[in-house]
Amino acid sequence: MALTRTDIATWLQDFQTRLCQQLETADGGPARFGQDDWQRPGGGGGHSRVLEGGVILEKGGVGFSAVEGELSPAAARQLHLPDPHFFATGVSVVLHPRSPRVPIIHMNVRYFEAGNGEAWFGGGIDLTPIYVDERQAQRFHAQLKAVCDQHNPAYYPKFTRWADDYFYLPHRQETRGVGGIFFDRLTVGQDGGVAELFTFVQDVAELFGPAYTLIMRENHALPFTEREEAWQTLRRNRYAEFNLAFDRGTRFGLETGGRTESILMSLPPRCGWSYNPAAPAPGTPEAATLAWLRKGVDWTTAAHA
Repeated sequence: MALTRTDIATWLQDFQTRLCQQLETADGGPARFGQDDWQRPGGGGGHSRVLEGGVILEKGGVGFSAVEGELSPAAARQLHLPDPHFFATGVSVVLHPRSPRVPIIHMNVRYFEAGNGEAWFGGGIDLTPIYVDERQAQRFHAQLKAVCDQHNPAYYPKFTRWADDYFYLPHRQETRGVGGIFFDRLTVGQDGGVAELFTFVQDVAELFGPAYTLIMRENHALPFTEREEAWQTLRRNRYAEFNLAFDRGTRFGLETGGRTESILMSLPPRCGWSYNPAAPAPGTPEAATLAWLRKGVDWTTAAHA
């Protein structure tokens, strides 16, 4: 039996539930993901699940949506869609931990059908440490590469370069973090069958929970100072700048009349902008982190130039 968009949406909704359970267990406190159900006026809806005030996670959002309808011709052109009629379903995750020692992380996996019959998958995972831990960055990329290599050896080198280019703040001339993978428009028929491509997307999604909860366990109890909290505030504002100015998912949600609260749940709970802050002094951990926020780092090797 052919895989349908209902099958894909059903799996994604179940994945949302399972991931929230994993994260609640890893957080270790009484906080739970509340569920906010919403409907899109043009068709479809979703479930936004947000945890706030956790032991490790200050704020975490895991959103599921399955929406459909028709865009204006201008919106369809802006989003490079071949037809204004569409169906889209996906899960989007952003986690903002309390400690500057635990990285911010993002994941999105999605499926899209255009009105002319074209269909494709997209997604990715990227890690945004406040302080770069080289060992963890290497392990994170090794895990992503292993998943990619199971499906196509060309995926990881292509998708990690794509992540470097996508998760980039051109006005700051820095990457958002240590990257990961990003892919879009893996087209059914052209890039593989629907079941084949969906299996890859499922494997990417299933990696998220084990990979990140391990980092939570390793880092959440590490000590930090007020200086490090101040650096966290600065790095969080860079995250907000990217999501508001460049993120395609944010733009797609707003262009298609999505629910604003759900679209913007990826923003950090606290951040701040000061005017023209001084650059970190050479030799500090903050300066070392900035030195890693560049394109082209090969995190799969043991030593980096």
